[in-house]
Parts: sequence; structure tokens; C-alpha cells
Amino acid sequence: MIIEGHFVNYDNSFFGQVKLNEQGIIEKIGYDLGEPNLKYNDDILIFPGFIDVHVHCREDESRKQNYKEDYRTASEAAINGGVVYICDMPNNPTAPITKESYLTKKELTKKAKIPVTLYAGIGPDTSPIDLTVPYKVFMGPSVGDLFFSTNEELEKVISRYAGKNISFHCEDPVILEQNKDQPTHGEKRPPEAEIKAIEFALELIEKYNLSGKICHVSTKKGMERIIDAKKRGVNVLCEATPHHLFFSEDDLNESNRKFLQMNPPIRKKEDCDFLIESIKEGYVDFIATDHAPHTLEEKQNGMSGVSHIDAYSAFALWLIKEKEVSPATISRICSYSGGLFVNQYNDLKFGKIAEGYAGAFTIIDPNKKFTFSKENVKSKCGWSCFEGIEFEGNVVNTILAENKK
Repeated sequence: MIIEGHFVNYDNSFFGQVKLNEQGIIEKIGYDLGEPNLKYNDDILIFPGFIDVHVHCREDESRKQNYKEDYRTASEAAINGGVVYICDMPNNPTAPITKESYLTKKELTKKAKIPVTLYAGIGPDTSPIDLTVPYKVFMGPSVGDLFFSTNEELEKVISRYAGKNISFHCEDPVILEQNKDQPTHGEKRPPEAEIKAIEFALELIEKYNLSGKICHVSTKKGMERIIDAKKRGVNVLCEATPHHLFFSEDDLNESNRKFLQMNPPIRKKEDCDFLIESIKEGYVDFIATDHAPHTLEEKQNGMSGVSHIDAYSAFALWLIKEKEVSPATISRICSYSGGLFVNQYNDLKFGKIAEGYAGAFTIIDPNKKFTFSKENVKSKCGWSCFEGIEFEGNVVNTILAENKK
């Protein structure tokens, strides 16, 4: 296969051709490689396939939550949003916390239409498993039962994971407990809960030589702590989510408050603005959806989490068009950094348009204006927090070349 068009890497952009071999790997890059199978004009942006490092696919061996989502529907929603690779979180009814439970869950991912990397869970009684995997820890109560109640309890367990790759959901359990009777979700989970938890996570990352990742940063002060840590050489990466970048407390009202409830909550506009500036300055490493496909009934009953992996590419283009984030930066935070993360756990290389890398591409038309609606949703839950939003463009093709031998 030969693809011709305007390719955008994090470190270079070019108009030319990319040739894939029969194994679906990029074999050659040039300008006169032959008659293209797919040809796009210069206005169309061809990125390395987008990677979402934080998704809740819901399926596990218990199958108790398959009514919300499963690996087939999660992967279809991802492809619909221009995503070629997803990383699934472990807060399932039967959490992957042992080698056996991890491999059992991994077997289920075979029904997915794109590659899936699983996080192993960390809980009060867990230890590292005998596999090379990323881990996820919930520092305080969230959705599911895999969390800690005190920092002392957390550190005791984390000390067993020295040198491992750990992603942190940062909300301090003591502050959450102190505020559990507040009237609104935002007050129950105040900014201080995230900020204090990020500070402690950074201490653990340094103390135990972890490869750390802070999930879904939502506050200016939390991001400032991460920036300071990066500047002093701490081995830490961080995610920003579309919902924490797009929505602020100013958008909340009585009709959508439950619909836009997630952990951590929507913050002030100054937090949104600071996170977007941090993207431009190179401090945010991933755009990760934290896709949480609950049913609408569950949302009305107070379940936290929002569904929107279907809108991943439309949102990426919103960052380009509305917030003046460069296409190169989008390639870095949506493709390249994700590739560096997932390439540790599979045999193929993702995240860049270069010889030897997987033939994976997200192709976006920046002039394909449309209003996102339920009809744009492939997720089994059937809804998205971006319904009714007009975007300037969207994905026109998601390519993950197959091995033909």
C-alpha cells in the first residue's frame, strides 16, 4: 500500500508518500514510490495513529459490566475517533491484580479490532506480577473497589513496586473523606485533594525510582507541581483529558451537572487555560480520554465518568483550530508519547511515521465542520459529553494496516 499526502510527525512535517510492506510496516518514505492507493490533498493532515493511554473498556472475566462496553465496542468507538491503540484500566469487578487474572483478561482483548495494553491493578494486598506491564493505582476512592484509604497504607504497598511503571489517580483519601457530605460533586472532591495527592505521588516516584504517570490532571496548582518536578529531573509524565480542557465550572448547570460528573471534577476556567498553555509549552505528555462508558441511567443516579473516545480526533482538531496548538504538538501528545508508552509492551512500534514503524495513521480533515451527535457514537453506552458541540473538522480515515502473510 502507498499513501500520499501531508504527514505530520512531532519533529517534522512533509508532503510525500509512505509505502507499507505486506506485514503492514512502513517500508519506505519518499516522493515517487509509485501509484498511491490512497491520495490526500495538502489540506488533509495525516498523523501517526492516535493512541489513548487511559480507557475503561469495562470487560473482564466476570462480564458484569459488559452491558456498558466490551473490547469489541470500545475498539470500534476508538477507531471511530481516529484512535489505533488503547490502554485499558484495571478497576473491574474482577481486577487484574495477579498474573493469572491479568492473562485471563488479556485473552478477552483478542476480540478488539485494535491493539490493547492492559494496566495491572495495585490494591492494599497486591504485589508486582511476573510480567512486563504498566500498573495503575487509585490513591483514593473512585469507581470500583481498587483504592487506598490512607497514604501510609499506599506507601507500604508502593514500596514493593520499586522501579515499576505506575500511573496514579491522584485524589487524597483523607480530604475526600473530610468533604464527603458537601452539597456538590466538585466540593466533595475539591482541588486540594488532587494537589496534595500529586505532591505525595511525586514523592513516591522519586523515593522508589518509579516510571511515574499522573492521570487526568485537572488543576493549575497540580500541573505546577508536575512542571517543577519535571524541571528537577523527576521521571514523571502526565495526562490531560478532553473534558478537563474543554469544560469548566462555568458550563455546569442543573440540567448537565450529573452528565458532566467525573473524578476528578470539572474545574475553573483558569485551570483549563493553564493546562492548555502547559500543552503548548511541552509539559503535558498525553491527551487521554479516561473514556468511562456508563449508561445514561447510571449517570442520572450519580455515577462518575464521561464517554467520548468517539470524539478524540474532533477534539484534537479543536485544540489546533480554537486553541492554536500546533499540529506537531498534537502529533506528540496524541501519537508519539503514547507510542513511547505502549512500545514497551508489544512487538510493533507505534507513534511515528518512520521506516520500521507500524502502518498506523489518523487522517483528519480540518475543514469538515460538523455537530457531534448521538449518531456519531459507536460506544455501546450510546452517548457522549460532546453531543451538540460543533467542531471544525473530524477524522476521515483511521488506518491500521494488517499483516497479509
